[in-house]
Amino acid sequence: MRIAIFGNIFRTVILSHIQVMFDFFNDKNVVLLLDRELFDFVRNSCDCQMKNTEIIENDDFQADIALSIGGDGTFLNTAARVGRKKIPVLGINTGRLGFLADISGEDILLALNAILTNTYILEERNLIQVEISDGTMLDYPFALNELSVQKQDSSSMIAITTSLNGNKIHTYQADGLVISTPTGSTAYSMSVGGPLVVPDAQDFILSPVASHSLTVRPLIVPDSWVIELDVHSRSGSYLMALDGRSKVLDQNAKLRITKANFKLQVVKQFNHTFFDTLKSKLLWGVDKRN
Repeated sequence: MRIAIFGNIFRTVILSHIQVMFDFFNDKNVVLLLDRELFDFVRNSCDCQMKNTEIIENDDFQADIALSIGGDGTFLNTAARVGRKKIPVLGINTGRLGFLADISGEDILLALNAILTNTYILEERNLIQVEISDGTMLDYPFALNELSVQKQDSSSMIAITTSLNGNKIHTYQADGLVISTPTGSTAYSMSVGGPLVVPDAQDFILSPVASHSLTVRPLIVPDSWVIELDVHSRSGSYLMALDGRSKVLDQNAKLRITKANFKLQVVKQFNHTFFDTLKSKLLWGVDKRN
């Protein structure tokens, strides 16, 4: 078995987790593949016995499963590194909340054993794809959580003319607009008032950021629809972000947003549901009255 490991090298707490992994896999027929930055970080920061390891260079790798050690940001970066490779990703949480990286430090050994015994669940998650009208190329034009457009270099709001399947529906006067997948409904979209959506729903969520009109509420549309954005700003440019990877674009650059033609496989524990995560992370539905 080949297991790729990605981690947040800015959090030293991951070293103890990696030590657990190395110890667990030491006497098993497993090759561990470490991202170059993570490999150097581990080698220079601890006395881990790095047996049966290979270094990942330039995303040219193949593995049976990928482990993401950190928070949800690390998980999103791992998802981008995996891309179209159809490698399942398991998230081990060393951050604060952890919706995607939902395996706690106390459950690492249980999760590692589940990998070896193939006793886990795979969930398929849809991604967003974006095309930019002016030909701007992106290294990875996909997002697992969300695409957002935001004002840039100006305190004034921006105007975001939005079309669905070629029909103009509204011009948002706002600080920005978030286009989210169901997976991202618990991320940026939720923070601006978007609804919670179960991960296997086939939808996109459009949530304005600080809308100038209180009557414009978040909107859910089928993810089979094509979303087009035409952004105008006093500064002449705007910021587009895909899962936090940002790019400044000229306001003449229009966006065409669709569902990607591939999915990401996410590893989940048996007997653990989306609603269990909502309750444990957000206290969703929990009655705190005495």
